[in-house]
Amino acid sequence: MKLTKNELVNEVAAKTDLSKADAKNAIDAVLAAVQQALVNGDTVQLVGFGTFKVNHRNARTGRNPKTKETIEIKASTVPAFVPGKALKAAVNVNQ
Repeated sequence: MKLTKNELVNEVAAKTDLSKADAKNAIDAVLAAVQQALVNGDTVQLVGFGTFKVNHRNARTGRNPKTKETIEIKASTVPAFVPGKALKAAVNVNQ
């Protein structure tokens, strides 16, 4: 099962005294702040939840699995999430 943004808005609205519109605005503001921090090359650390950061991948040589042809893969910058200790423990509680 996956949790969509609308379902997340409903969850936040149900657990707070916010209307659905206010919950959506709050979630949008948080996501925009995280995105802007990552664009600026910063990290966002939410203690107990995890850290959003930017990873840099160097250019490298790869192989097309279908044709076995060698290809050059450009350098890139990608967002990453590292879960915190409390989040890992919560997810693994039933295992």
